[in-house]
Amino acid sequence: MRLSALMNLPVAYVLTHDSIGVGEDGPTHEPIEQLAALRSMPNMTVFRPADSKETAAAWYYAVTNGATPTSLVLTRQKLPLYDGCPKRALKGAYILKDSKKETPDVLLMASGSEVELIYKAADELEAKGIDARVISMPSFELFDAQDEAYKESVMPNKVRARVAVEALTSFGWHKYVGLDGDVISLDTFGASGKAEILFEKFGFTVENVVEKAINVAKK
Repeated sequence: MRLSALMNLPVAYVLTHDSIGVGEDGPTHEPIEQLAALRSMPNMTVFRPADSKETAAAWYYAVTNGATPTSLVLTRQKLPLYDGCPKRALKGAYILKDSKKETPDVLLMASGSEVELIYKAADELEAKGIDARVISMPSFELFDAQDEAYKESVMPNKVRARVAVEALTSFGWHKYVGLDGDVISLDTFGASGKAEILFEKFGFTVENVVEKAINVAKK
């Protein structure tokens, strides 16, 4: 993979079973740190899709960009299908569900299967009087390549209350959440058990996202 990135070879890599969602296989099979390693590799474009539309966009990018290898990091869990054009994923990050206010109270961002958590958490927060913007972020590299106007339109600098959710290491997310934000992640090895039990044990629940969002919104 490193050599293909070094030589500008447009190879498509497909990686599956992307988190503690493979629970029964135990911590030896749960790739906590590998996604961050892929993202740190120069000239490697990484996608962690939230649904089949984002996956289609990732495949499109992989077979048309002609200059870089692409890693598609896919989940084992069943995922919902979100409304909207799949091409928006080619921006790397986009507004999946916007706030009702012009300036959101909090930004919620995630990739892959955890997008479902922030999508549901936004509804819970609305009921508590907190207006959240939901951002799906399938590719750090493509978002970083966008112009400043687009980045600002998705993640306004003046909104410092931010929560990122990913069932892997937090490494890499801090540049998006800033000093006042928070990351729900897994900075230890995983454990053996059913996926739903592990997600709850390690805090990947709608309730925990809501709690973290309320905390950062109050700062």
